[in-house]
Amino acid sequence: MEEVTKVSPPLLERRARQRQPTVSVLKSKLKQNVTCSVPRVRSTLTGFFPVVRWLPKYKLREYVWGDVMSGLIVGIILVPQAIAYCLLAGVEPIYGLYTSFYANIIYFLMGTSRHVSVGIFSLMSLMVGQVVDKEMFLAGFDLNEDSTTSGPDVFNATLGTNVTAGGLHSVELMGMQCGKECYSISIAAALTFLAGIYQVLMAVFRLGFVSVYLSAPMLDGFATGASFTILTVQAKYLLGLKIPRHQGYGTVVVTWINIFANIHKTNLCDLITSAICISVLVAGKEIQERYKDRLKIPLPTELVVVAGATLASHFGELNSNYSSSVSGHIPTGFIPPQMPSFSLMPQLALDAIPLAVISFAFTVSLSEMFAKKNGYTVRPNQEMLAIGFCNIIPSFFHCFTTSAALAKTMVKDSTGCQTQVSSLISALVVLLVLLFFAPYFYALQKCVLACIIIVSLRGALRKFKDVPAKWRASRNDAIVWLVTMSATALISVEMGLLVGVVFSMICIIFKTQNPKVSLLGRANDSNLYEDVEEYKNLMLPPRVHIFRFQAPLYYANKDSFLRSLYKAVGVEPFLELTKRRKAEKKAKEMSLKQAKANGDKNNGEVVVGLIQRELDFHTIVLDCSAMPFIDSTGMATFKGLVKEYKEIGVNVLLANCNTSVIDTLQKGQCFGKNDEDMSSLLFHTVHAAVLHANSTSAAAESRSEDSVV
Repeated sequence: MEEVTKVSPPLLERRARQRQPTVSVLKSKLKQNVTCSVPRVRSTLTGFFPVVRWLPKYKLREYVWGDVMSGLIVGIILVPQAIAYCLLAGVEPIYGLYTSFYANIIYFLMGTSRHVSVGIFSLMSLMVGQVVDKEMFLAGFDLNEDSTTSGPDVFNATLGTNVTAGGLHSVELMGMQCGKECYSISIAAALTFLAGIYQVLMAVFRLGFVSVYLSAPMLDGFATGASFTILTVQAKYLLGLKIPRHQGYGTVVVTWINIFANIHKTNLCDLITSAICISVLVAGKEIQERYKDRLKIPLPTELVVVAGATLASHFGELNSNYSSSVSGHIPTGFIPPQMPSFSLMPQLALDAIPLAVISFAFTVSLSEMFAKKNGYTVRPNQEMLAIGFCNIIPSFFHCFTTSAALAKTMVKDSTGCQTQVSSLISALVVLLVLLFFAPYFYALQKCVLACIIIVSLRGALRKFKDVPAKWRASRNDAIVWLVTMSATALISVEMGLLVGVVFSMICIIFKTQNPKVSLLGRANDSNLYEDVEEYKNLMLPPRVHIFRFQAPLYYANKDSFLRSLYKAVGVEPFLELTKRRKAEKKAKEMSLKQAKANGDKNNGEVVVGLIQRELDFHTIVLDCSAMPFIDSTGMATFKGLVKEYKEIGVNVLLANCNTSVIDTLQKGQCFGKNDEDMSSLLFHTVHAAVLHANSTSAAAESRSEDSVV
């Protein structure tokens, strides 16, 4: 018969890559990093303080108006929020102003984003407050008692020496007696210092990749769950109830139970004030959203509410007449810097980790988002350094953890911000309040501050409306969002973060363990092969199965790969071989019986030769185009498949392998010694593998017919 010409696959020659010795690589990198010169020192300093690069190029006429306007507006919004978020953080209002002031100045010097607003953030304040309350409770302080400090003398005493004179509980810290206010800010400052150290270390060791494990659905769910916790924690202030914050898991559930158990103690003055303030704030927000195209600047609703409520409380004497809780004395000026308490840090080391991760994740993601929107680039590693020092340095000045805040960043962007000069203007607004206007907030009710916090959560709580759309777009993302949100709200904020990260990774692992598999068919007479279940008018190649596995092949999904392949081709080699051996054994026994009966010794051999079962295919082509990598287990799986199917007369060919997969297979000697079988097992396209399979089968059949003849 005419001999069939063997079709060879298209030839691609790999480049020879010579790997440099590890020692020489380390030497060159060390030399590059250690070399000291004037240009290198200048480059390092300007890289560490980006303001040195862009400030001399500042276009005064073009940028100044937008920066001043956005800085003033953000500063006006920042002041009431700085005071309000101290309720969440469990510290006095003055510390919120300090935090906002220092964070804006440091980010102005070190940040690479032109639009990000760094300062107090509700989520960070909540996480700080939970740690502060836990440590205060362990130290024996009564979390239910109101602060009795009402003047500058008492205020300074709490930061100084003995405060036990009035029967107040105190603890010794850094050689001094520390009261409730002093101890709470000491905890917050030590926690902030640790979080900043972690962030700087992450920047130094290039650990920014940690943020890739915080997926967008997980972060959204975490923020929404935390917002629900913030709402719950602030609800008691709306009603004027004096309930201590719950310690441990289930804060939301336990707090609502306590609220309903004590609802008969509601302060009507606080309730009415809260209703009025929420109505005004929500109305202002709705007007702002509805007419945002016509309004050139945001409405300063929070400032109007704070000013009006403060005047009403002062002249109505709501604190003395109706026992309404007020902010109390807020002193002017600055407190001398103080070293964070190192004695508190061992017990706060673990609590600072989620704070550090969430703070830098929000900051980096926001800076990259607004940089992309406005057409410039940021340096993520420098952003981590900037937010780290925004926590380390202010911790010496009685501040708590900061982060980039989405709402204020959006305000800056929409009001014409051009550079971080706007942050400097915002810091000057806060400075004016610190120096002159802080005492005027004495009569400001706590319920008003709670209203500001709750209304600021509208955006996060509105994400519940997006759940059906998330479900339609991606069920996996919707489930991650729901699980993270539920764990954060119902268990705790820290546990919600952990559950969200772990559950997200489990979902990815589950996807790789149960990926989509498909048999491929050919489109007409083209070289295109696709999934027969997804596309119409595809023809399965005769006596060739083309199998695609859409995931990496590694130890966790090896069994899933084998099950899917066996099911798709309909033949499991081990079982097929077992059946053949049983049939051969049975046929041999029958032939022996016949031989004994007829005296024929060769009949058994003839019967055994005829018993071999003919399969409906002769080749399996594994399309590896959707397989990014394989590990040693995957390599062994491929090697075993080729061997096992060969025993039952079926060839296994590989197609569309990337170089990473090919290298792994070569290291495992899957193509024989010195890759001698590589040209007959590995092909660059599916079509080349199919042509090779058909030509090989035809040649084998031709040789078989010739031998029979």
